[in-house]
Amino acid sequence: MAQQKTLKLGLPKGSLQDSTLALLARAGYRFSVGPRSYHADCDDETIKGTLIRAQEMARYVEKGTFDCGLTGLDWVVENNAKVHEVCELIYSKASMRPVRWVLAVPDDSKMKTVKDLEGKRISTEAVNMAKRYLKKNGVNAEVEFSWGATEVKVPELVDAIIELTETGSSLRANKLKIIDTVMTSTTRFIASREAWKDSWKRQKIENIALLLQGAIDADSRVGLKMNIETKNLDKALKVLPAMQSPTVSHLTDEKWVALETIIEEKTVREIIPELRRVGARGIIEYPLNKVID
Repeated sequence: MAQQKTLKLGLPKGSLQDSTLALLARAGYRFSVGPRSYHADCDDETIKGTLIRAQEMARYVEKGTFDCGLTGLDWVVENNAKVHEVCELIYSKASMRPVRWVLAVPDDSKMKTVKDLEGKRISTEAVNMAKRYLKKNGVNAEVEFSWGATEVKVPELVDAIIELTETGSSLRANKLKIIDTVMTSTTRFIASREAWKDSWKRQKIENIALLLQGAIDADSRVGLKMNIETKNLDKALKVLPAMQSPTVSHLTDEKWVALETIIEEKTVREIIPELRRVGARGIIEYPLNKVID
């Protein structure tokens, strides 16, 4: 009997873990992870999941230890990893938006630009990124690796930090101000070059990418169903900003039709009252798992 093919998938352990597993579940791939385990069992038996820090992911994908994995563009750049980028996935640990690596100094610091860091000391987890940034700006400064809690090192240990931020709340709590953005990053689905050449693995990776993107696209949208008298149909259509033309279905009562469409969730609070005013009845709003254009 032929041995079952397996796709080795790297999953980010740490801050991105919960949001990644939730996204995969919405895409149709459910993983179970023990409290102290680095292995993630998938309901798709052809996928072998392993948890590892996002900082290391690109290196292991490049080497072929994993066929594919999810990590930030920042860590691909930091490791100068030669991998195939399958797609961009805009989500993070707290929101559905990009994260930033920023240059930050104490609130009361006189430093206003990167040029003011000439001869100073900077702490960061992304040393290579920081050195390239300083070189690009023609600044000579000492860069040291930070093992964590970078925000608390200024001003006693270092003059500035280059730190990852999503909301900026941690920086503000530590009385730091941002003076420049070093890099903006989003999560990327990456594959090893060897896996991308394998027809079975490539199709499997492309399938996962399609469903992940569909789950992200669905996160900000909802479905709407309603009934409306035929005479008021044009009024309702003018209210609805559909992705495509709404689906119109005839009912047993020829005077009425059913409408169904997909819209941005943030517009629902304005649209539903307007639909009610033009005669829509039985309006139902429902969540979506995936939207595949």
